[in-house]
Amino acid sequence: MKFLLDHDVYASTARFLSDLGHDVVPVAKIGLSRAYDSDLLKIADEQGRIFVTRDRDFGGLVFVQDLGAGVIYLRMLPSTQNVVHQELARVLKEHSEVELMSAFVVVEPGRHRFRKLANKKK
Repeated sequence: MKFLLDHDVYASTARFLSDLGHDVVPVAKIGLSRAYDSDLLKIADEQGRIFVTRDRDFGGLVFVQDLGAGVIYLRMLPSTQNVVHQELARVLKEHSEVELMSAFVVVEPGRHRFRKLANKKK
């Protein structure tokens, strides 16, 4: 799977996803550290990447402003990153890249919530 990682995603999460064999691009590596959140969603969508963030504001962008792009929102702290990574691995096994490209997924310790975006087609 292909991911675009927000600037707030831990380096350990980037390594975790890379170690699983995924194509991971942190926004800083492509000069987008200071880009607007709405632009990050647009770029992820244009590049066919799932956007990964720890910023809960993306829920408002996706659902209130109807900026449709696949988002994985990680509700984690340094103390919970191992259990969140375990749940993230489960999400990636249970859902295809196509499904994740058209969903907003909240991943937290021991569980996740998957919500299909109305404006995206499978």
